[in-house]
Amino acid sequence: METSLHKALKAHYAGKKAETEVRLGRYIIDAVARGQLIEVQWSGLAAIRDKIRELCDSHKVRVVKPIVARKKVVRRDKKGGQIVSARYSPKRCDVYSVFEELVHFTNVFPHENLTLEIPLVEIEEIRYPGHGKRRRRRENDFVVEDQTLTEIVSAHRFKKASDLLKLLPAGLPKQFHTGDVATGLGRPRWIAQKMVYTLRKTGALGVVGKEGNAILYQKQRSGAGRKAA
Repeated sequence: METSLHKALKAHYAGKKAETEVRLGRYIIDAVARGQLIEVQWSGLAAIRDKIRELCDSHKVRVVKPIVARKKVVRRDKKGGQIVSARYSPKRCDVYSVFEELVHFTNVFPHENLTLEIPLVEIEEIRYPGHGKRRRRRENDFVVEDQTLTEIVSAHRFKKASDLLKLLPAGLPKQFHTGDVATGLGRPRWIAQKMVYTLRKTGALGVVGKEGNAILYQKQRSGAGRKAA
């Protein structure tokens, strides 16, 4: 079932008058507006990789990949019942979380017909107890009744591989390794590794040597990406 959150993002990016749930060949498109196909993708980008690659050959496509910056969890005693608690989840994400998805999407992005929209959103998630026995019920035994959009905190748009370079930290040396990126961002190295992998695979970075065991990278001039067939 489509959530209120998904509907709200479709309306925001496509407009309330857009055609929705449009069949195009063997695919169903979330929305079509102003000559552009719009897909709002909550699950992994890898799940729509082949679909988007094929659609980009002949259509302008906008993929909206929301990232939950903050989530308020509202619990009911039963489906549609009384609210028994409400609290914010301790998990926070930001735009750098997108690289966990983009590592699986580098054979699609960049493409001259593709735009990636990455909105950071605050949401409210309504839950009610799952179907296990009450004495055995655990914290993660629940059903999501609905999700709603509270706020779009910010949005990031990427059309070219070089657009991703704007997320690199300031002050990097001309030639750098993933440790430099991690330090500059103040993030774990595994995030920097996913980021650098994506930038390299999309042509935004090139390998220029080594420093000890660390591979050195340098920014490359990058075009718009793959062209339509």
